[in-house]
Formats: sequence, structure tokens, C-alpha cells
Amino acid sequence: MFSKLIQNYFIKQKMMRTVIISLIPLVVAATYFFGLRVLVLLLVVNIFGFATEYVYEKKSNKKVSEAVLVSGILYTLTLPPSTPYWIAAVGIVFGILFGKMVFGGFGKNIFNPALVARAFIYISFPEPLTISWTKASLSFPGGLFTYLNEGIEMVSTATPMLMFRDSGTMLSPLELLIGNVSGSIGETSAVLIVLAGAYLIYKKVASWQTMAGCVVGFLGLSSILYFAGVGQIPNPLYGFIAGGFLFGTVFMATDPVSSPKTKEGKWIYGVIIGIVTVIIRGYALFAGGVMFAILVGNTFAPIIDEGVNAYKRYKKEKAQEKKEVTA
Repeated sequence: MFSKLIQNYFIKQKMMRTVIISLIPLVVAATYFFGLRVLVLLLVVNIFGFATEYVYEKKSNKKVSEAVLVSGILYTLTLPPSTPYWIAAVGIVFGILFGKMVFGGFGKNIFNPALVARAFIYISFPEPLTISWTKASLSFPGGLFTYLNEGIEMVSTATPMLMFRDSGTMLSPLELLIGNVSGSIGETSAVLIVLAGAYLIYKKVASWQTMAGCVVGFLGLSSILYFAGVGQIPNPLYGFIAGGFLFGTVFMATDPVSSPKTKEGKWIYGVIIGIVTVIIRGYALFAGGVMFAILVGNTFAPIIDEGVNAYKRYKKEKAQEKKEVTA
């Protein structure tokens, strides 16, 4: 019955189902770290995301893309656990409508809908998105039998990047790798994110070139600034596993619709995202940065592909001319 319901309302997209599978461990871990409210928030977001695309597509008698569920899950995982339900709902409606449907639906959007949603509420409702954080569970059974863990009183000690930015304090690498630290719902566990990335690469769903480009750009500029003595830049490896950079690299930057299609373009795109993330973290008001960096990358993705293809045509023409002269 459930399978028939899916067939009636959704376009079958095997790639999107693979991404959903890769996100399940992050959802389970987030529920353990923060509480059952994670699952309720996830349900609310996906109901409103589905409804938005369904209403828009119904007039054309089209089905909803399974990609809307991926957008809903990714968007939810970027939120603080205590985000009010109505704000989360407003965000996903805006993201699906103005980040996807106004461009013509799935496959035609320029920007990642999940990031459009996150950026919109981040700017529109900064207080619950920047100062309301939740303590992570440190021992079993964690938040599995709790609605929501206790909140954090001091914002400066809320997340790894906020702690470093306000006081220079750094958490232990083990805490960041496991993920039992306060932060956005699905961005805390570096180990689970890396494993999910490896799975997506193995399934050929996500581009390793894009991920590698992000890492090269981030570690490259971070290392230059850090060893040059720029105080607001943390140790490159710490910055790499703290905050949302890894999550954005694996799940957001690799969105096949809003990223370049050429292999060379994916490298360039990734490097741009990595570099812009470091600049925003170090010099802007935001402690994170990867969200805006990816949206900047989305903006340049089409022209990157145009440039790469133009260069290839130029090289091919030159090679042909040389061949004709030699003949």
C-alpha cells in the first residue's frame, strides 16, 4: 500500500533514494544527540515541502519529485534542534517555491532549494537561528526518550565555531569526529558525514571532484592564512571538521542540478566554495559561511561550464589547425 502511494504521488528517482539512505545515520545520530523533536521537525518540514511542490505541479498533472524529500531532510539537518516549527515550515515553502518551482521544477533550478530555504530564514529570523542552541547528549540513552535536551545559556559556548570565534577555545578532535557537541541537527558528526560521502561516491551519486575541490580550496587558503598568523582563522584541520563545512561539501555542493556538469568545472566550483567559506568565516559576521559560499558557487556554475567548454573548443580547434598545417 505504501509503495503504491509513493508511485501515485512521486516521480521515481533512484539517485534521490540513495541520498536519503545516506542521510538515515545522520538523522538517527541527531535524534540521539538532541531528542525526538528532531523527528517531529523533520516530519513537519517534509509535509510542507511536499505540499508546496504538489500544489504547484498539480495544475500540470505532474507528480512530485522525490528530490523534494531530499531537500526537506537536508534543510532540516541544517537547523538548530529548537527551531520553531512555523519558521521551519515557512523556510521550506520559500525554498521549494522560489528556489525550485519558479525555475520550472526539478532539474531546472539554479540554486540548491535547501540552501535557499536555510538562507531565507537565517536572514529573516536570525534570533532562533543563531542564539537558540541545544546541549548534545553525552551518554546512553541520549535523547532517544527525550523530546528535546536542555538549551545552552551562553551563546559564546554554543557551537564549535562560535566558541573559537568568541574566545579562541577549541573542542577536542574526538568530540567533533563523534558529533556529541551542540550545533545544527545533522552537521556535528564528522565521521558519519565522511562515511555518507564515501557511500555517495561509491554509488556514483555525488561528484568526488566537487568534494575534492572544496577540500583543496578550504585547506589551501586556511593554511596560508593560519600560518601567516591571522588570528581569526583556526587550525585548518579543526576548521575542516568543525561547523557545517563537511556537511555542505558532501550533501549541498554536490547537488547535480545546481553544480557544474564538466569535470574541470566541478574542480573549479569546489575550489571557489572552499575559498569563499574561509573568507566568510574569517572576515564576515557569520561564524559558518559554507551556506553562502555554496550559493555563490551556484551563481557561477553555469558560466564555469561555459568557460570550460569554450576552452575545450579552442584547444580542439588549435589542435585541428596544427594537424592541417603539419599535413
